[in-house]
Amino acid sequence: MASREVSTMIKQGFIADPSLSFSPSRITSPVKLSSASPPPPPPPPPPPNVSTHSNPTLFDMMSDEHNRELPRRKSHARVAQILTEFKNGVVYGHSLGPGDVKLTVVGKDGYRVTMDVHRKVLSEKSRFFMEKMNSRREKGVSHMVEISECDDLEIYVETVVLMYSDDLKKKLIGENIIKILALLKVSAAISFDEGVMSCLEHLEAVPWSEDEEEIVVSCLEELHLPDDSVPLILQRVSSQPSTSSTRTRTDDIFLKLLTGVLQAKDDKARREMKVLIFKLVREEADYDVSKDTLYGLCHRCLTSLVLCLSEVTTQMNDPGIDRGALMGEIAREADNMLWMVDILIEKKLCGEFVKLWADQKELANLHSKIPTMYRHEISKITAQICVGIGKGRILVNRETRFAVLNTWLEALYDDFGWMRRLSSRSLDRKLVEDGLSQTILTLSLRQQQVILMKWFDRFLTKGDDCPNVQRAFEVWWRRAFIRQVLTEPDAPQLQITLYD
Repeated sequence: MASREVSTMIKQGFIADPSLSFSPSRITSPVKLSSASPPPPPPPPPPPNVSTHSNPTLFDMMSDEHNRELPRRKSHARVAQILTEFKNGVVYGHSLGPGDVKLTVVGKDGYRVTMDVHRKVLSEKSRFFMEKMNSRREKGVSHMVEISECDDLEIYVETVVLMYSDDLKKKLIGENIIKILALLKVSAAISFDEGVMSCLEHLEAVPWSEDEEEIVVSCLEELHLPDDSVPLILQRVSSQPSTSSTRTRTDDIFLKLLTGVLQAKDDKARREMKVLIFKLVREEADYDVSKDTLYGLCHRCLTSLVLCLSEVTTQMNDPGIDRGALMGEIAREADNMLWMVDILIEKKLCGEFVKLWADQKELANLHSKIPTMYRHEISKITAQICVGIGKGRILVNRETRFAVLNTWLEALYDDFGWMRRLSSRSLDRKLVEDGLSQTILTLSLRQQQVILMKWFDRFLTKGDDCPNVQRAFEVWWRRAFIRQVLTEPDAPQLQITLYD
């Protein structure tokens, strides 16, 4: 009869024998430390005069075996050290006398270790062992217990050793998260309740890295432990299921964060938080921020920008005014507006803002009354909108596209030289010019002609201080003249013939 069949019959009580052999419910640990019987040393490398290219598959097999051998030896060494410390420190320290159970732990690949343990300890600490050994109460009999096909032999051995610990929580201090999860899985498999509780308390108390976080959550969800501490641990990374109230609370928090950045007093901290918040918004692309929340902030920014420019126009002729402060104030409000536009584009909600920006006649009028050196930051908003339209990330109808250029394109031309010189690090000239070109080419041919003919005159006057949209000009010219001329004569007609 096969040994596995004998093991099964013993587990089911069909064979009355003081020797027990069983395989507990195995749960794959997060990191498997494979154990096996020590195989012979790897074969020596081939001599230099023998070509290994003739049989690369054999070479790969030898390399793989060598790579597996080193972890095996390390694991065997750790198991030997655990057993030595167990025998010298634990058993004698507890004055338990000689063991009355020979526990053999067998790895999936056949490597086995045997420990002299005590029925009293195993039965008190593990309901699994208690159930297995309660049916064998003969006095004076030294039981033999075998746990077979262990995924992680080293962790099983260490878990048994931990059953002898007087202060299990202290014993786990300093262990890494992966080791704790492995011990937790084995403790749960053999119903070692104290071990489960100690591992859970350890997980609740220590910090996790982001990679460990995913492993912890996956492990706890897989085990389905009935302990109340599991939800407490998972509260670190997840909240209650989403409801309308939690959604409102999330929007409130998001509104507070954005408002805090827009109103920040320290410029350095404000810049850092802008980068951080935008990064989080970009990473959580599936999170739908309330549209009303974002547009409420956009209207605030536009109102602040209009008020700022109104004050500047009334103070420009004051000889005692701090012009540097005025420039900084306009740049700050424009930068806030530009940041909100970036968020709207990222959340695919920028269409309505383009129409809103096209309707800012009052702001555009104020903009024209202020010297270029003070106002040029505002034109970055128009440039960013053109880049979004040119890349297909902002979808608006043709009337809106033409309206936004009709309102702001002249201002962009006027400010471009200052934008290029003072914002050389933050302004990607080619990106802006490509975006503007693509936006112009989405219009009707008549609208393209109106815009590009004006650009032609401006470019001949300003040169590099004007956006270079020659590519758009070439495409428009071909569309308007060359292609139409080529397709006019002998245009093919589609003919359809019907046969009965």
